[in-house]
Amino acid sequence: MKRALEIAMALCKRFEGLRLKPYYCPAGVATIGYGTVFKPDGSKVTMQDKPITAKQAEDWLSSHLQRDCLPAAVRYTPSLINNEQAIGALADFIYNLGASRYKTSTLRRRLNNQEWDEAHHEIRRWVRANGRILKGLQLRREAEAEYLPE
Repeated sequence: MKRALEIAMALCKRFEGLRLKPYYCPAGVATIGYGTVFKPDGSKVTMQDKPITAKQAEDWLSSHLQRDCLPAAVRYTPSLINNEQAIGALADFIYNLGASRYKTSTLRRRLNNQEWDEAHHEIRRWVRANGRILKGLQLRREAEAEYLPE
């Protein structure tokens, strides 16, 4: 799953950006690094946390993707187990929105049924935060869609 991790890391870095001090993401959640909400020890990021290094941010991102997001993408989308590009893009989607949302999504169902056109449509629907359409999420979903089967 080396290629899947590379794709997920690149997408997360591109769309999360790097902030070494805690900040609130557009959804109003305390975040640090490359969109990290939960530290490796499982505790939530708070606005009182000390700054981290760029190396820590990258390590935390890689750890979360390998431990949680990539396995969830494979577990919930077994039809794509041999498509590392798609698994990488889905790991980014899961990193951004959470495994539970992906697990119950129409996107997941479309992918497992190999309904590629419909899956491309579905992934592009996930562009809202707090009820507002965000340009950054639109761009992220377009980038993820590029890696899905046609």
